Amino acid sequence: MHLEIIARGERSRTWAYLSPVLAIVLTLVTSAFIFAFLGKDPLAALKVMWIDPVLTKRGFAELFVKAAPLVMIAIGLALGFRANVWNIGAEGQFIMGAIFATGVALYFYEVQNWPVWLAMIPAGILGGALWGAIPAFLKLRFNANEILTSLMLTYVASLILLYLVAGPWKDPDGYGFPQSRMFSDAANSPRLISGTRIHVGVFASLGIVILGWFLLQKSMLGFQLKVLGQAPRAAAFAGFSTRGLTWLSLLVGGGLAGLAGMFEVAGPIGQLTPALPTGYGFTAIIVAFLGRLHPIGILFGGLVLALSYLGGEKAQIALGLPAAVVKINQGILLFYLLACDLFIRYRVKIATGRAA
Repeated sequence: MHLEIIARGERSRTWAYLSPVLAIVLTLVTSAFIFAFLGKDPLAALKVMWIDPVLTKRGFAELFVKAAPLVMIAIGLALGFRANVWNIGAEGQFIMGAIFATGVALYFYEVQNWPVWLAMIPAGILGGALWGAIPAFLKLRFNANEILTSLMLTYVASLILLYLVAGPWKDPDGYGFPQSRMFSDAANSPRLISGTRIHVGVFASLGIVILGWFLLQKSMLGFQLKVLGQAPRAAAFAGFSTRGLTWLSLLVGGGLAGLAGMFEVAGPIGQLTPALPTGYGFTAIIVAFLGRLHPIGILFGGLVLALSYLGGEKAQIALGLPAAVVKINQGILLFYLLACDLFIRYRVKIATGRAA
């Protein structure tokens, strides 16, 4: 007797949309057991991590500040994932976007009579897009796996960041710390709600959600991406350009990750530091799948993962839990998402020796 995994004839659309909710519930249940194992009251710990962070105006606003870069990056990744173009290096593209934007901010450091952050926007997009173009070129020219090349370029981007903040861009008044000087007021994204850190980038992420929905659901380009991902031979027969769609997926994905990096340094941080790689590029992969590669779903997925960051910080302070609790919860959520997808696509059958 053994287990067999058999493909289902037809997948349930209902469960396809309900499975992220089920994955979140299972993650909460598993987290409760982990908190109990660590000697904490499970219900109190869950409240501290998932409810307390948004009970105040400041905390609620911070939820959207944290979610904005996750949503931007995840929208770009979703375009590629729909076409089976697996960009895993959004973290590196996020860093390069921040580096290019910082270059503009430092070059115009003395300028105060016009908003420098407007010039930083195309610079950030360009930085991320260029970093996304490298795996696109390697894939199409040498058939290199974009998963590996985009991922390895993340570490190259991190080293470039360390070189710049410890070398040519080091703050002369920074007491030896490896960081750039603080941006001028003209290079900081305007904050739109007093008493909070909500800046222009938060509203830009909402605009990207709308544009992403229109592109994927209402445009011919979105249709081509879906066909390429679900039926590559049909896409080739229909005359869709595989090369063009691959370039588009990685350039747009990289550009949006770079834009998120720009808004991060011009918004909450206000300078370039070695602490910039926060893992947003990797977390956005979970956001994309939690949202079922749909822009509206990605918006809600980004809020959930942003809440996990805020809750993790709250749990460290209030409960003395380790910083790894955030990564543990995110990893558990990804595991349950993949498990739910497995059972949506396949069913498990117990086969006897005679049947086998």
